[in-house]
Amino acid sequence: MSKRCLSCPEMIARTVFGIALLFAMPAFAQETVPQPPQDQIVPTPPEAPAAPVEPTPEVDLPPAPPNLDLVPAPESETGPNLTATRRRELAGGPESVADLAEELLPAVVNISLTQRSNRSERGEIAPPDLPDDSPFKEYFEDFFNKRSEEEPSLPASSLGSGFVIDAENRYVVTNNHVIEGGGDITAVFPDGTRINATLRGTDEKTDLAVLQLDDTAEKLTDVKFGPSEEMRIGDWVMAIGNPFGLGSTLTVGIVSAVNRDIEAGPYDDFIQTDAAINRGNSGGPLFNMFGEVIGINTAIISPSGGSIGIGFSVPSDLARGVVSQLIRYGETRRGWLGVRIEPVTDTIAESLDLERAEGALVAAIIEPGPVDNGEILPGDIIVDFDGRKVEQSRDLPRIVADTAVGKSVEVTVIREGEEVKVFVELGRLEDADAKADGDDEASAADQETPDTDRSVGEASLAGVKLGAIDDAARDQYAIADDVNGALIESVEAGSEAEERGLEAGMVVIAIAQELVTSPEEATERLQALVENGRQNAFLLLSRPDGETFIETLPIK
Repeated sequence: MSKRCLSCPEMIARTVFGIALLFAMPAFAQETVPQPPQDQIVPTPPEAPAAPVEPTPEVDLPPAPPNLDLVPAPESETGPNLTATRRRELAGGPESVADLAEELLPAVVNISLTQRSNRSERGEIAPPDLPDDSPFKEYFEDFFNKRSEEEPSLPASSLGSGFVIDAENRYVVTNNHVIEGGGDITAVFPDGTRINATLRGTDEKTDLAVLQLDDTAEKLTDVKFGPSEEMRIGDWVMAIGNPFGLGSTLTVGIVSAVNRDIEAGPYDDFIQTDAAINRGNSGGPLFNMFGEVIGINTAIISPSGGSIGIGFSVPSDLARGVVSQLIRYGETRRGWLGVRIEPVTDTIAESLDLERAEGALVAAIIEPGPVDNGEILPGDIIVDFDGRKVEQSRDLPRIVADTAVGKSVEVTVIREGEEVKVFVELGRLEDADAKADGDDEASAADQETPDTDRSVGEASLAGVKLGAIDDAARDQYAIADDVNGALIESVEAGSEAEERGLEAGMVVIAIAQELVTSPEEATERLQALVENGRQNAFLLLSRPDGETFIETLPIK
């Protein structure tokens, strides 16, 4: 084969073609784009328009906003400016309570109360109601009667919780309603150990009871009371008990509220918690995060009987004194002041020219009693008792009950607008209760023939007509001889006085903390209040039987 040599023109043409091809290669070659790291998000570029786009007309834009970059706030361990570390800790909830629970669980027991019950109490199946002429009637009656006589009664058990408060002396604290009704009491420990117990003492007013375990060689674990007054809303708490008889069960929550009054008794001051408390938890402890008992679980609010996150515990500061007395005496020995009290409302505070509504208003003095000699008077407002502030009327019974019987205490009262300090010696509440249960009702004394006209005219108390207390009034309304003041002769129908329960035969004893002995004095006192710009009158009244109460009414 012959080789063909390229002529100069051909070589020039090929060279030009090669150069042109080199310039055209990018149009056919695939472009290689560097890939971003996988941990970065790259926005997708918009597609190129298929046709030319008209330029956007220029518009006036608003000024640029100020710099919105967040400025770091000063770091703090509390409040909204938490450190990052602290935020992470709180976001994860409380730390594990496993170590703490391991120490506390052995001290919490299941309280079992066993009673004997017969068939009639259990609702036995009655024989069928057959006609008298039925040939089977006699046989059925004989069968059921024989069954009732021969079959023994069966035990009935109730379950609750409790906790060992003194391992050496084997004392256990629980609720009164857990062991109420009597029977054989057994404490069942988490490891299955069963120890019989005897009742040391109970207190219905706080629903507390103390048991003493029988002597045992078992080594017991006890827990101690802590300061419930230091607990704040939001603090973590832990409840241990035996819900529904399941055995040791632990739940964790927070303090939802303090100083709750659920009208369960005269000393209500409950800690409210959302830690799950169910049937069978009654009498069990509520712990703080230091392993101290700050409450005794007592009640729940639940339409179904199960926990809905609203449980109540008797605070340890209230329980401590009760438990101590039950251990020492087998009963409570509470202080007693001998007064009947009512709340200080805003209206009462305004009528007495007080800065704010606080304290406990003395409505009546109980006779005989610790203060029946005039140290404290009806209408006084007790604002301090033995160095403890009385914020509300319900504070006073708790403070007095927690004070030793026979102790001489200083009491600060507001009397006629001035603070007065008096000293009183407390009696014992249980003695007063026993006497009240044994007293008979006093009968009305015979009275002389009444006079016919005893009205002295209408005073300026809205809706009320006042008159003098004479023999006729005492006879008609059976007013005691030692009750003096201005008689309520009539009450206007539809008036505020009628709405508040005032009626003829009641007696106005004092107005704005000043005693009145006649309707004239009552009128003068009301007029003085009007001149001082008062619109309402603070009244101390007495029913015919001598029971006193407080009311506030408008002045005409």
